[in-house]
Amino acid sequence: MKNAEIFETHVNSTSLERSIAFYKSLGLELAYIIEERRVAFFWIGDQSVNRQMLGVWEKSEEMFSRSHFAFHVSYEDLIKVPDFLNNKGISLTPSFGLDTSEPVVHTWMPAACYYFLDPDGNSLEYITTLNDKPHDVGVVHLSTWNELCKKNVL
Repeated sequence: MKNAEIFETHVNSTSLERSIAFYKSLGLELAYIIEERRVAFFWIGDQSVNRQMLGVWEKSEEMFSRSHFAFHVSYEDLIKVPDFLNNKGISLTPSFGLDTSEPVVHTWMPAACYYFLDPDGNSLEYITTLNDKPHDVGVVHLSTWNELCKKNVL
């Protein structure tokens, strides 16, 4: 259905307890643990609106596989991401050949984002959509995108 929204996503972990501590440190609300299945569920977002859910499943090393998902945030919150993560001892991850000095922009959307890893190496992202017209000029730093938009080069 076209108007469907993603309600939940799942990632694997090699240590459920370590992942619970990590995702709680990001501000996610632990909703439920099923100990016998080695899974924890977290609420994402504000309780007063439709929230989403993250499931974290403990897997053996042989069954473990990495994945990726993104948290959508406001532009104002995206700008705070480096300090937020740094205060938790979490490093940003360079992406698409660009350093972490500022957000990168996926110009075809356009959306600005920062990438980082959870303790198991799952790729996580904080992302915000931009109110500019999309143009496919690759992935650039936010300052480059803003300069291109300002000069009407796009």
